[in-house]
Amino acid sequence: SSDPEVKEEVNKNKTSPRVKAASRKISSSSKHEHCSPTKTAPIKYGELIVLGYNGSLPQGDKGRRRSKFTLYKRQDANGVKPVKQHIVRNPQQSELIQNSHQHSVSYTLNRSQAIIVQYDHTSDMDMFQIGRSSEAPIDFVVMDTVPGDQRSENSVVTQSTISRFACRILVERDPPFTARIYAAGFDSGRNIFLGEKATKWYTDGEIDGVTTNGILLMHPVGGFSADSKAGIWREISVGGGVYALRESRSTPQKSSLVESEDNILRDGTLIDLCGATLLWRSADGLLMSPSRRELENKIEEINAGRPQCPVGLNTLVLPSKASLHSDQAKQPYVYLSCGHVHGQHSWGKGDETGNRTCPMCRKSGPFVKLQMGQETSYYVDNEMPTHCFCPCGHMASQRTVRYWSSIPIPHGCHGFRAACPYCATPLSGDPGYIKLIFQDHVD
Repeated sequence: SSDPEVKEEVNKNKTSPRVKAASRKISSSSKHEHCSPTKTAPIKYGELIVLGYNGSLPQGDKGRRRSKFTLYKRQDANGVKPVKQHIVRNPQQSELIQNSHQHSVSYTLNRSQAIIVQYDHTSDMDMFQIGRSSEAPIDFVVMDTVPGDQRSENSVVTQSTISRFACRILVERDPPFTARIYAAGFDSGRNIFLGEKATKWYTDGEIDGVTTNGILLMHPVGGFSADSKAGIWREISVGGGVYALRESRSTPQKSSLVESEDNILRDGTLIDLCGATLLWRSADGLLMSPSRRELENKIEEINAGRPQCPVGLNTLVLPSKASLHSDQAKQPYVYLSCGHVHGQHSWGKGDETGNRTCPMCRKSGPFVKLQMGQETSYYVDNEMPTHCFCPCGHMASQRTVRYWSSIPIPHGCHGFRAACPYCATPLSGDPGYIKLIFQDHVD
């Protein structure tokens, strides 16, 4: 079926085999893991992962609302491209807008005049749309991310700054499957409307504009790897142009065009929807990330060392995904001031600020539960999880925590802050993470 929801139901249980390096052979069992009924594996373009979730949404992944969306080559191309623009006197009466089979972008100049850009179908591109609307044209429904330190069991976002039809991604159907992002998505009538008050401009016979709260983009310098560094955040226009950031998210004045940059997604590109931030991982890039099984093997390796609580002398066990509700007596905790790992104990109860004194080194600081970073797409390497973010306690490899602690994530109208990718909690202290010190291999 060409229906995106139906197609997603077919694809959602398929796990793409990931390998440590591109040269490694895929086992015969994993080769057939995500084959379609015709026995031909669908071509995977990449994944969009919502920052702040550790493998699934708190209420669980349901339908098009999930923590991660995989883009597969469609059975039939549904891409569109601009072909012609029309100056229209009474835009609401226009055949271009009323025709539900015709894609168009309408730029309202005043009450009686608009420029409508006509878009026609192209057979060499697939289109995927993202927004908070649950209407059929949206492939990936994204709601506001509540940071982990503010999240409650039944927290409901009543107001949203994410647009109903936030953005669209067009992917070329032939190798190298180049993906480009554009602000705004087509609604159920296949229209995009930029109202009279929207920020738009008309230069050299070409019209373009940006959405109210903007779609921001950041390409990390050096790709998505242990040596990458944060790039400069830019804004993407409806036509796919790259612009310097406005003074604040909703400032009505346009900013300057950055001609040296483009809207092509690269492995590790971040997309901010003003309320949620997405990470783009290319299919090739994901081959270098650990698979879920490889990550579980690393957890088993840590547990095989039989780490002990220095106070209770009981063995600690890091919970894996399969045993998240594990024995609380074996749950590891960490002192964030020093990194010493303990079990839950009553020694040195906290002061009025909640800080506790580590019995190993006498340093005072927060004492938090250790949690495994389960979402493998956030890893910049395939190394052991030896560090954790402060103040949330999510574990990952040293280079992974170092990378994310250096990435400014948009926050509010004109702020940026580093946050844990697993729970979206703002990082505290400098550098925002700590090396873990286990008392293990004591037998």
